[in-house]
Amino acid sequence: MPVMFNFFLDDAFIHSNNPFFGKLPEAYAISDPIVDVMPIIPVLSFLLAFVWQAAVSFR
Repeated sequence: MPVMFNFFLDDAFIHSNNPFFGKLPEAYAISDPIVDVMPIIPVLSFLLAFVWQAAVSFR
């Protein structure tokens, strides 16, 4: 769980030493917060499918 807190707090040490995180070029730095959220979108879509099926009683 501490990694998630560091991710949300934008800890530069974690980002610079972790090979799973990349750094955007300076020209795209303004869209950095959007890029941080984009990987969560498919998970939210998957969860929305379950909520939708629960609303229609899993027909």
